[in-house]
Amino acid sequence: MSTFTTKDGTQLWFKDWGHGPAVVFSHGWPLTADSWDAQIFHLVANGFRCIAHDRRGHGRSSQPSDGNDMDHYADDLAELLDHLDVRDAVLVGFSTGGGEVARYIGRHGTRRLRKAALVSAVPPLMVKTEANPGGLPIAVFDGLRKAFLADRSQFFRDVPSGPFFGYNRPGAKPSQGVIDAWWLQGMLGGYKNTYECIKAFSETDFTEDLKKFDVPTLVIHGDDDQIVPIDAAGRASAKLVKNAQLIVYPGAPHGITDTHADRLNADLLAFVQA
Repeated sequence: MSTFTTKDGTQLWFKDWGHGPAVVFSHGWPLTADSWDAQIFHLVANGFRCIAHDRRGHGRSSQPSDGNDMDHYADDLAELLDHLDVRDAVLVGFSTGGGEVARYIGRHGTRRLRKAALVSAVPPLMVKTEANPGGLPIAVFDGLRKAFLADRSQFFRDVPSGPFFGYNRPGAKPSQGVIDAWWLQGMLGGYKNTYECIKAFSETDFTEDLKKFDVPTLVIHGDDDQIVPIDAAGRASAKLVKNAQLIVYPGAPHGITDTHADRLNADLLAFVQA
């Protein structure tokens, strides 16, 4: 585990495990690189080098007052790949991290990449607009901000206890351990940073970024995702990315890195090995 400092003075924490072809992971909101541990552990065991960083303002990275937006997130990722001189990497983004991946390709291209994967990812655009009638109303995100400001710690228990992992569905068997891990990762983040990230993940339009993808791309999404609904996200992204492969997990929630870890591990391994 290491840190490096970006050009604007932000210190980013990252893990760099294993040896072999590189797979680079971008995490969701308000989590950390640790949210990928099940996938990283599996890929390292199968001969891959796995790199994952805590986004600025999240986890063990520093908490700058400014730059809590997708352009900065993407530029931070670019600086990390330059710092490590990563080449021919597979770039994988979950949820907000999928937006980070899309904006990275939109701003920096694919010269360091050979493939990309979007998992339960927010692109092309979460919020409802005239041009995006299938998106979620802005009132949904205003509600997130209101709950955050009212009691962030309780909010960070309510989200994983309910819709994030589908624990609010009939017959679901919640894992207190998974809920606690989500809460812990969220509470490590900066208050201002994670608040402002709500706007970044919900109101950033990645449509033009997706059109710039020119590497093999895998899109994985659950069709019972209550956080990032599949029709306006995974299915829409797969149509915008040329020759993208879409895998739908029937009945799966948003947090498939935990709830469907075994299947996701297998699908990602097959993708990066191909």
